[in-house]
Amino acid sequence: MTTDRILKLGRRLIVASFFVIALTGCWDRLEIEERAVVLGVSIDTASPEAEAEEDEVSHLQGSQPVPSKDMVRVAVQIALPGRIPLGPGESGGGGKGSAGQTVWVVDVVGHSVDDAIMNLQQQISSRLFFGHLRVIVVSEQLAKKGLENVNDYFRRNSEVRRMAWMMVSKGSAKDLMVAAPKLERVPTLYLMSTLDEGIRMGKFPKDYIGIFWSNSSKKGQEGFLPYVEIKKEQNVEVKGLAFFRGSKMVGKSNPLQIAGYLGVKGINPAGYRVFVKLDGAPSTVMTAAAHRSSKIGLRIRNGIPVFSIQIAIDVNLEEKMGDKIHINDPKTLRRIELLQEEGSDKSYKDFLEMTQKLGSDIFGFGEIVRSKQPAFWNRHVKSKERWQEMYKEVEFEVSTSIKIRRIGMKGK
Repeated sequence: MTTDRILKLGRRLIVASFFVIALTGCWDRLEIEERAVVLGVSIDTASPEAEAEEDEVSHLQGSQPVPSKDMVRVAVQIALPGRIPLGPGESGGGGKGSAGQTVWVVDVVGHSVDDAIMNLQQQISSRLFFGHLRVIVVSEQLAKKGLENVNDYFRRNSEVRRMAWMMVSKGSAKDLMVAAPKLERVPTLYLMSTLDEGIRMGKFPKDYIGIFWSNSSKKGQEGFLPYVEIKKEQNVEVKGLAFFRGSKMVGKSNPLQIAGYLGVKGINPAGYRVFVKLDGAPSTVMTAAAHRSSKIGLRIRNGIPVFSIQIAIDVNLEEKMGDKIHINDPKTLRRIELLQEEGSDKSYKDFLEMTQKLGSDIFGFGEIVRSKQPAFWNRHVKSKERWQEMYKEVEFEVSTSIKIRRIGMKGK
């Protein structure tokens, strides 16, 4: 056999080997029936007595020192194969017991999140899969103690999508896992759609878990999470924003103050309504924000950052209560605009002062200083901890401009 023929044969064998490798694409497949698909996770604090519930799965009692932190109770919501509705005709709720027909909620305790998940896997025949995880709920009590362990575990898990939601619950986080809302058979999907629809209706900013982690990692900004509560009809109310300083929750807003955050950031669409009472007349109107824009300026005065915030809001007149208001009069409309501007200025300033007292710059003003005044930052701030203290001293100049664009089909 000649050398040329040997070389040609060798090339053909190499090419054939590449095809053989390409044909082995399913060697590591895992059938969906062999996975326990986790849709939601809740994490609560657990009492020291809960240690009696834990078996020797990740450590032997007394042989290894366990973390000194309090134990956690982790509940997971696992999809039942063949029970999740696939079409619009099957998407309606089914009463109080509907959640039990589509998902299975199991809870365990552990010294950390990973320890609890390991204990859970010992009880589940199928491998836990977090690729479809949509919601992580932590209790307010746990959030105030700190989310270092929670963030660390889920950030290291490559299956967890950054488009999932994390939220803080008033009371027990597990209650949201076992809730049975009538508009959706899968409780986790109801929680997710509540926030997603809130974004589309201008009720809440985009704050997926990836955004929260990113903001928390910045030197000049803090993270925030949705603060929610389950109501008596199993529906969920977004009660405000949960403010963080580092990994610890330090405060919360009321629902209307979410509009304050959206206004300062100039986020659209706008979706909140407010009452405006005209002075000198027992009459009130309600206006609805339709569009927002904001412009933030920065200057340094006496070694302190001063932010000028100009907010412009287009509103529609939605409702009037009383016959003494003549909304076809331009002077009356201008008076409504001025009164709402006054109230908005005060509301924005109060909200900013609240975050200052907490040392929680959820707006990212520190990042503006870093980008526009890098020399000042490198000389006087330098670190996240220093900005947390300096943020309490910065000054704000807020100016709001309100314009009524529509008054409805009725002109009187």
